[in-house]
Amino acid sequence: MSITVVLGLQWGDEGKGKIVDALSPSFELVARFQGGPNAGHTLVFNGKKHVLHTIPSGIFGESQKNLIGHGVVLDPITLTKEVQKLDETGLDYDHRLFIAQKVHLILPTHRLLDAASEAAKGRQKIGSTLKGIGPTYMDKTGRNGLRLGDLSLPSFMQRYRNLRDKHLSLLKLYKTDVDFDLQAEEDRWFESLKTLERFQQVDSVYFLKDQLARGKRILAEGAQGAMLDVDFGTYPFVTSSNTATAGVCTGLGVPPQAISEVIGISKAYCTRVGSGPFPTELKDETGERLRKAGHEFGATTGRPRRCGWIDLPALKYAIAFSGTTQLTLTKIDVLNEFDEIKIATAYRYNNKKTDQLPFDLTHTPVEPLFETLPGWQSSLDNCSSFDELPPNCQRLIRTIEQHTNVNVKIISTGPDRNKLIKR
Repeated sequence: MSITVVLGLQWGDEGKGKIVDALSPSFELVARFQGGPNAGHTLVFNGKKHVLHTIPSGIFGESQKNLIGHGVVLDPITLTKEVQKLDETGLDYDHRLFIAQKVHLILPTHRLLDAASEAAKGRQKIGSTLKGIGPTYMDKTGRNGLRLGDLSLPSFMQRYRNLRDKHLSLLKLYKTDVDFDLQAEEDRWFESLKTLERFQQVDSVYFLKDQLARGKRILAEGAQGAMLDVDFGTYPFVTSSNTATAGVCTGLGVPPQAISEVIGISKAYCTRVGSGPFPTELKDETGERLRKAGHEFGATTGRPRRCGWIDLPALKYAIAFSGTTQLTLTKIDVLNEFDEIKIATAYRYNNKKTDQLPFDLTHTPVEPLFETLPGWQSSLDNCSSFDELPPNCQRLIRTIEQHTNVNVKIISTGPDRNKLIKR
């Protein structure tokens, strides 16, 4: 039994899609296990950029099967747009994409509720992507959501109307107006259901049990990042699902002992989209340099990302609860032109120095304590091995390894799929 998990260890946008795309040729199946269309997994190859929101990043392989697991919440409208983009590439993939029957569906009124709820929060908004993900997970745990397999039931339309009417009643609580043409969105939604008929629906428990029994290697692809985990992240500024390794078991229907490796991905610095605590955030010229050099704008929303130095206390915390066995360091090339690079090695709060996060990072004033390392101020384009990296670049990587006690096995030196160094 062999499942390798790929997780983001920060606040998302760590480059998971590229790493899954690079690793997928060694696997027979790639499976998304949680999250929704707020994910923006960007792949760059042959001079073109491809952005996936729901479909696993192994779809561009030649033979890999790809599964959208039941831990995902699926918007048929978004999926239809993705499918249309894939069709334009000429990719042959219909027989390789599977969708779990127990996937919960995002309704138009889920998106409407999301927008109204966020607008009502005013300055306290959490930075939702307004994709309807939170309300869909709320209906899931409230035991009245709609699943993909429900489409074939005679009671589907009545259940749809009941859930829609419930949402419209809830809207009255927010006392805010949202520009949303419900009839048009419903028309689009029902039309997009035809897209789902192209792909085989499976019971993911039996499907994956069979794949494992046949010795197939599975790559589990996460969305968002560990610090956005609904239980362990910077609550309440988190997503609505378990983004760490535990989410693999619940989102795919596989046993813990099937997981053999957990690859945690971290940028060589930090970013965050939306609201929420960010101890190492740089609100100055240096932060703007990081944003421009790293092209830090959301693949899904287009929003500029907040930028800062790498946060090792937060990284070690994420490693601890995700069971990370090896690290991948991405976007290290963004630091090429910096004469010095800082890493936060500890925090100071409540008059104490510690490398542990407080119970509530949102309401506890935290001062990051930095170690400064010299930069290398040179391109990494011609580096194909760790030994070819500039000495100061190697020093940064070794420093991260020393603090985390986890080896960095993969280093990304550029956006293209070929810009990877494996140790």
